[in-house]
Amino acid sequence: MASTALKHATAPTTLQQAQTAALLALLNLNAPSDPSPVQRPGTPSGKASTGLKVPAVTGPPVWKVLVLDQQTKDVLATVLRVQDLRDVGVTLHVQLHSLRPPLPDVPAIYFVAPTLDNVKRIAEDLDKCLYESFHLNFVEPLPRALLEELAASVASAGTGDLVEQVLDQYLSFIAPSPSLFSLLSPLPSTTPSSQAGPSKAPVTSYTLLNSPSSTEQQIEGEIERISNGLFSAVVTMGHVPVIRAPKGNAAEMIAKKLDIKIRDAILSASRTHGATSSLFAQDASGLSNLQRPLLLILDRNIDLVSMICHGWTYQALVSDCLEIKLNRVVVTQPQKRSYDLDSKDFFWAKNAPNPFPQVAEEIDTELNKYKQDAAEITRSTGVSDVNDISQIDVSSNAAHLKTAITQLPELTARKAVLDTHMNIATALLEQIKKRALDELFSTEEAISKQTVASVLEMLRSPRSSGTLTPEDKLRLVLVFYLSSPDNAISKDDIVELEKELKNAGADTESFEYVRRTREISRMTVATAVGGTSTPVLGAGQGELFRGFTAFGNRLTDRLKEGGLDNLISGVKNFLPANKLLPVTRITEAIMDSSAASNQSLQETDDYIFLDPRASRHTGLGLSGGTGGPGGGASGTARAKRMAFAEGMVFIVGGAGYVEYGNLEEWAAKTGKRVTYGGTEIIDPGAFVSILQDLGRSTA
Repeated sequence: MASTALKHATAPTTLQQAQTAALLALLNLNAPSDPSPVQRPGTPSGKASTGLKVPAVTGPPVWKVLVLDQQTKDVLATVLRVQDLRDVGVTLHVQLHSLRPPLPDVPAIYFVAPTLDNVKRIAEDLDKCLYESFHLNFVEPLPRALLEELAASVASAGTGDLVEQVLDQYLSFIAPSPSLFSLLSPLPSTTPSSQAGPSKAPVTSYTLLNSPSSTEQQIEGEIERISNGLFSAVVTMGHVPVIRAPKGNAAEMIAKKLDIKIRDAILSASRTHGATSSLFAQDASGLSNLQRPLLLILDRNIDLVSMICHGWTYQALVSDCLEIKLNRVVVTQPQKRSYDLDSKDFFWAKNAPNPFPQVAEEIDTELNKYKQDAAEITRSTGVSDVNDISQIDVSSNAAHLKTAITQLPELTARKAVLDTHMNIATALLEQIKKRALDELFSTEEAISKQTVASVLEMLRSPRSSGTLTPEDKLRLVLVFYLSSPDNAISKDDIVELEKELKNAGADTESFEYVRRTREISRMTVATAVGGTSTPVLGAGQGELFRGFTAFGNRLTDRLKEGGLDNLISGVKNFLPANKLLPVTRITEAIMDSSAASNQSLQETDDYIFLDPRASRHTGLGLSGGTGGPGGGASGTARAKRMAFAEGMVFIVGGAGYVEYGNLEEWAAKTGKRVTYGGTEIIDPGAFVSILQDLGRSTA
């Protein structure tokens, strides 16, 4: 019971592309956008599915209205612009629960969450005959009870003829980058919010799954919500994965629920004998047992350091220093402005994972390139400025005018993108200098070499430029504590660190929570092969930020002059360190066991192994592969070691940009294709706040 939107003979290469293609097909009334006919699967409304061949849309677009709720608005806003909606014939997009005038001669596409309130509002719209026809699309499967509620309302009102389609779309996730995604925020009705007072933000998965005050019902509801969202991402990719997860935590529960959901979908498709299309595109292509991808589900507690450490890549700094949501970055100084960073932003696509000084050089390079291209146009047309193209003499410069008009839109768009990143880079630079983020990063990069004395000295020592905020000091102490071996820091040292944090005005409840949690679970971070971070300079640590200081002075001076050309130069290049964060190390052990360390292999061999295509009787063994479930524990562990070219890594409890950058870097070096996601994408400050809330609730 899925939309045709997802099913193409050639699947898009990334999750973001797959979701975008699905949304565009949905907006095209669920007709395929390619010339090859595609079968329309069954619908949850119980309409007969005849395997009808739907021809590709030809001719002018059908003008239509798009009706959204807050959840689906977020899904669309991340990957599509208003102009994209216009291109597929959407002339008006409105909120479901708003006052809407009737448009009886226009078809309407509803794309909403499957809730009782939404179903009742749709029934009201049908009763009022607001639109010519109704194409109902739900972001995730519509429960049977709600389907019956809708059917009863339609039947009693006699408006069934208006309903053209009722489809499950399996799109309940947000993909801000080609290989990054998060699940939709929980609906108010399913979020176990506190009754004690108003909540400023929805309860996060990490809070819910780790708080002692969470009830069993709340935890089960959250596990179900996460498995539904992850199922949507798997269906959108169109391949049945092999699932791995550590034992004994929420990741294992989600893995088992997801395994059942995928098995049921495969079984349901096989029972219809082709009457409905499979949710998984590979079933029809005959590649069901070839090129199987990995789905690795991990718990956030496997590594807290990467969530709170100070990053040095462009995307990590944007997440840490500025506000970013749904690919919209908000810069507050010198005045509040917002910028959209989407798939059409060539600079963000290329430079998001790069170290910040390298991004600074790239801005300089691109500005010079723009200047040269603009100068070439002005030279050929004889005008003094690229903005004066419209004033040239048409009779004498017809050929040059044609060239200029052809190149001008692209040049203007490029200039707008560069202006955006110039403003963002300037805002980041101010934050870096104000908070001494360069010093914090270099300290955390070599955290294994730090001692309690050196950390205390950094917390206490005055500095000529930049002041550590209480939160930054707290994050440094947390990184130091979590990166130290068990019992390496004495109780007296902990008291001293805590005292220093309190003197600085930091809230130490998060520190207390992390200590208690570690004492209970002996949570460890493999600093020997892990580390906190991404890039370092190839030279000694003393040279680490010398070039960056020059960059800061240069940028400040040129901003005062008001010039844009060659704004950034003379910055030393940073080289990626050969360090793998714990999540990347585990991913390597499972996807490419030949390159992994024995320590990583021993750790991951104990992970559960679920193959939704295998017989249920094979248990946790490997079906159809070498070894099999027999042959003792050692034989079973080795049988589970498979090579994967493609994988999806999902973190239960929240994902972060530092971890994402480290995983991307590893994937680029090894040629693997990895998609990274989590229940939410959380910035370091927000994650520290989560730890503080947990500290208060467990005190």
